[in-house]
Amino acid sequence: MDDGHSIDFPDEPRGELDLALDNLVARARDVLKIQGRLRSLLRANQAIVEQLDLPVVLERIVASAVELVGAKYGALGVLAIDGSLEQFINVGMTPDQIIAIGHLPEGHGLLGALIDDPHPIRLEKLSDDERSIGFPAGHPPMGAFLGVPVRVRDEVYGNLYLSNEDTRGFSAEDEQLVTALAATAGVAIENARLYAETQRRQAWSAASAEFTANLLSPENGDAIAVLAGRVLELSTADIVWVLLPGANPAELVIAIARGDDEANMQGSFITEIDSVAASIIRSGMPKQVDDGVDLGFVLSDGRSLGPAMAVPLMTDGLAEGVLLVARMHGKLPFAVTDLEMAADFAGQASVAMELEAARADRQRMVILEDRGRIARDLHDHVIQQLFGTGLELQSIAGGLPMGPVSDRIVQSVTNLDATISQIRTIIFALSAQASEAPTSVRHWIIDLANELAPALESTPAVSFAGPVDLIVTNDLADDVLAVAREALVNVIKHAGASHTSVSLAVREGHVYLEIVDDGHGFDEATRRSGVANLEHRAVSRGGVFAVESDSKGTRLLWQVPYETVAA
Repeated sequence: MDDGHSIDFPDEPRGELDLALDNLVARARDVLKIQGRLRSLLRANQAIVEQLDLPVVLERIVASAVELVGAKYGALGVLAIDGSLEQFINVGMTPDQIIAIGHLPEGHGLLGALIDDPHPIRLEKLSDDERSIGFPAGHPPMGAFLGVPVRVRDEVYGNLYLSNEDTRGFSAEDEQLVTALAATAGVAIENARLYAETQRRQAWSAASAEFTANLLSPENGDAIAVLAGRVLELSTADIVWVLLPGANPAELVIAIARGDDEANMQGSFITEIDSVAASIIRSGMPKQVDDGVDLGFVLSDGRSLGPAMAVPLMTDGLAEGVLLVARMHGKLPFAVTDLEMAADFAGQASVAMELEAARADRQRMVILEDRGRIARDLHDHVIQQLFGTGLELQSIAGGLPMGPVSDRIVQSVTNLDATISQIRTIIFALSAQASEAPTSVRHWIIDLANELAPALESTPAVSFAGPVDLIVTNDLADDVLAVAREALVNVIKHAGASHTSVSLAVREGHVYLEIVDDGHGFDEATRRSGVANLEHRAVSRGGVFAVESDSKGTRLLWQVPYETVAA
């Protein structure tokens, strides 16, 4: 019924109004959705930039990207210098899944495509792309894929990889959000790297100052060993070796080893003359190696070294050794700043080596001066007093009738003569310069006695008489030294002696070498086998060799003429 008060609107204007209202509501919803995603992006950015520890930053980048676009899986592949994947941080997989997959991705297929051409890749279904080369056994199924490069300034640091388990794809808006997040991630990574580098430099500088103070201290101990330990700690390396040339020119000895397997490696030799360490010594230039498998260095358990730094130890402009710092195979390479700091420490190690050499020289000079003073005192005072005492005893014996008393005095004079001879030998040994190579038979006999002393109960007593250094030279000296060595070795092997003496005398045209011990004597078999060579050396020179042995000891006398040698 029309009461005259109802209002009717035309259908067409009302439809347009409803459509406008619907569009307005949809746009409002889109704005709210965009605002929500922008807030999520802001939260993700904040979560990334508020950390300065690089490993934590990398993990937060992946986690934030996954949360931002609602992905099931996410990963960040960090690129090595050669373009391969150095690290692979993933989110979404369980520890059991990671173990089942085994090795990390190596940068092939789609991952490699993003490395070769660092631009975003978005796929509705990963398996449909010809660049997809499949998954290893144990890998969870993945559908949609989104890959975005992460740049640090103009350098591609790595790539963000996102995927879903089902076919729900990523939108262009998702790509824009992840690309924006990757830009922030690049800044965060750069800040974290700069912070880590600053921290490393501060730690190296503090340790350098500490080592310098230790180096200048008079009680610095083994400065090189201290340095090796500090470098091991600061570089987060697995091993630090100080390599020095060995006795064989083709060998390097690991003089100091710190880190893994140090007890077995210290003192071992590197015989590869073409090794990196040997080339460092020849060139005098430091070298960094990102994969040290080809270095040829292995631990005693067979493990190979990986990333390594080799820095020369310079002395007077020449490389005298190498500081080798390395991590085990498969670990991260060293930063450039690590090589710079290691080179700085190597310079300090070179100073330490020079200081230790100077201190050793000074200590030797003090010892030599002290020995010289003792030798002068023995010569100027002790020998003169003994000689005077002997003359006085001879005078007393001459005034006494023949009998037991005079015989005892004469024996005492003989003992004094023997004592004077021993003291003169000591004076000669004390006066010899340690820096000079032994050039006389006296040196050689004294050195031989000291060399074999640890195998005897006491150091052999050595005495000389006559001009032995003038007469016993060249091949005669070689024979004398060989006879003395073989005789003393026989004493060590067979005699069980408490005291041994070696005397070398030149008199009346002959050279006399006498070795006496208080052991249990020779048996007949030992007598024949042990002295045949000694007898042959004497006979070949026209001399004689005699052995007297019983349960109280043994006396060997090797006697040869020297006129035939001098002719």
